[in-house]
Amino acid sequence: MAAVPEPVDTVFHARGLAKVYRTGEVEVHALREVDLDIARGEFIVLLGPSGSGKSTLLNILGGLDVPSAGEVMFCDHNLSTASESELTAYRRDHVGFVFQFYNLIPSLTVRENVALVTDIVENPMPADEAIDRVGLTPRRDHFPAQLSGGEQQRVAIARAIVKRPEVLLCDEPTGALDYQTGKLVLDVIARINNEIGTTAIIITHNAAIAGMADRVIYLGDGRIQRIEVNARKLKPSELSW
Repeated sequence: MAAVPEPVDTVFHARGLAKVYRTGEVEVHALREVDLDIARGEFIVLLGPSGSGKSTLLNILGGLDVPSAGEVMFCDHNLSTASESELTAYRRDHVGFVFQFYNLIPSLTVRENVALVTDIVENPMPADEAIDRVGLTPRRDHFPAQLSGGEQQRVAIARAIVKRPEVLLCDEPTGALDYQTGKLVLDVIARINNEIGTTAIIITHNAAIAGMADRVIYLGDGRIQRIEVNARKLKPSELSW
């Protein structure tokens, strides 16, 4: 008798997603009829040229934008019909964001930048634990200006994970970093995905990063062109570009 496959714990379920931006009489179709399911704990890389719809898709999954048509669910939350206050609560309670630019508060130390977030969520990890997870305990009393770009990006990751998010959304997290520093940052994201079970979704123009993913989603002209599954996930140390 054949084994019954384990049910997939889906965190995102999207059907028919479309996004149209209007400027005067000009319409820009950023997303067109996107269907996508993402499982809890997956590591996803979104690849595609500028204007392919990557950032629009990430923004909708993160509750920063809403689709013009279609439906997207996060577990039992309908993000496509949610009010602004519901989307704010969703972002606060469930999502960690990491962007290309670090958006740290210059007048606060590493620890203070990370601890800020712990005041607005119900079950944060201790700020020092988040800082330790990104390898910055010796630098926790430093200010952003005293840190390298890679260290600042790791502070941004600590700030994102301190609230124990179910989803970590990263938009070009290595875009402003050199090769070696970028791999350090990717290693931190991979460890968070592995150790905490956080679903990680990364936008990148760097095709080499795709080797880290469970699945690679290629976008073009606002559509999913293809999805590839990696038989073996590479460690960041194995990547080269």
